[in-house]
Amino acid sequence: MNYTQTPPDKDPRMWDLAQRRASFKRHLATYIVINIFLWLIWYFTGRNGDGNSGFPWPVWPTMGWGIGIAFHYIGAYVTPQSNSADREYEKLMREKNKQ
Repeated sequence: MNYTQTPPDKDPRMWDLAQRRASFKRHLATYIVINIFLWLIWYFTGRNGDGNSGFPWPVWPTMGWGIGIAFHYIGAYVTPQSNSADREYEKLMREKNKQ
């Protein structure tokens, strides 16, 4: 998401891509820190006297949030720099030129 104007000396597409990748890195760092904290809470509070820790409840927020992280990664690194409308336009122009 682009909340700021593109600086005048920057390429708008590259600036947007850089912002998406920086946003993903912040999101990933937050995910790691919070999930370590959740797993430590489970580890230190979930143990019974017999050594059986029960089902690890942090698996649910880790998996759920992990799905969000995966989509954020795809948006930042996997999808091409152009948007879907640009790709569709280029496809139509190629088809038109073949005729």
